[in-house]
Amino acid sequence: MMAAVFARSRPGYDGGMEPRGGERGVRLWRHASGVVDLGVPRVMAIINLTPDSFFDGGHLMPEEGQGPNLSVACRRALGLREQGASILDLGGESTRPGAAPVSPEDEARRVLPVIARLRELGVDVPLSVDTRRAAVARAAIAAGASIINDVSGLADPEMAAVAAESGAGLVISHLRGEPATMQEVIAFSRLFDEVAFELAARVELALAAGVDRAQIVVDPGVGFGKDADQSAALTAASRELEAATGCPVLIGASRKSFLGAITGRPVEGREAASVVAALVAIDAGASIVRVHDVQATVEALRVASAIREAHARHGGGAARS
Repeated sequence: MMAAVFARSRPGYDGGMEPRGGERGVRLWRHASGVVDLGVPRVMAIINLTPDSFFDGGHLMPEEGQGPNLSVACRRALGLREQGASILDLGGESTRPGAAPVSPEDEARRVLPVIARLRELGVDVPLSVDTRRAAVARAAIAAGASIINDVSGLADPEMAAVAAESGAGLVISHLRGEPATMQEVIAFSRLFDEVAFELAARVELALAAGVDRAQIVVDPGVGFGKDADQSAALTAASRELEAATGCPVLIGASRKSFLGAITGRPVEGREAASVVAALVAIDAGASIVRVHDVQATVEALRVASAIREAHARHGGGAARS
């Protein structure tokens, strides 16, 4: 059944997206099983295999156990691929503010079976493991993941070595402290400078461990140890951060609390705000947006690109006499 679902045509948006070659040149993000062309913006789909995520916690978890409902999780993942996701990001530990850590064993039990089954089903996009632990990352790569998404910014001293040895793509996020306490003390004097400096330092650590720069994407950690205003500012800071780190930028603003502060809406009512945030992030230079609402985001990106291209075809922007 799942293989049949996956085989149906998907509303891919690559052909409808405005290439960025003229702006940035060829951009290939290397990972353990190939490359992702970042010449067009990419959508990373969030798949929470946890009982306590802030948006959809428990949706893919059976009531009686720690592991995921494998068939439901895989149908969800394949459905997001059909909607146009370029990367599937699977996480087994909630990192929402105040979240309690889980054991590496429980985290692995949640993510590894789904990664392995998706590979058996022939999923044709990279699988990313959202983890802070090198042991979980190593096991996930062995199971078929190609990318490590590390919200902690390499807090585990072995994480960079795992990426170097495996050739995995590596997302290095900015985070001060731990998810459980990160919102308790927030102190920035110069937000962009400090985030850029600290991300650049983590990139240098990864390079020193043998990770190639072509494997690295950076993430400013929107909502992670930042207040609402700082999170909003970082959503539009990709060009500054890329210039400072030499790496493409991923923005994960989807459904986060700063959008609730702006709109007054609860988590379940933030789809429109999340799509707008993704469009702003891409327009501000982000190469990847990490989202819950894949179809809405993909369609919005396609429409925005088509409008710009139509404007250019009809001479828009040309000087008028």
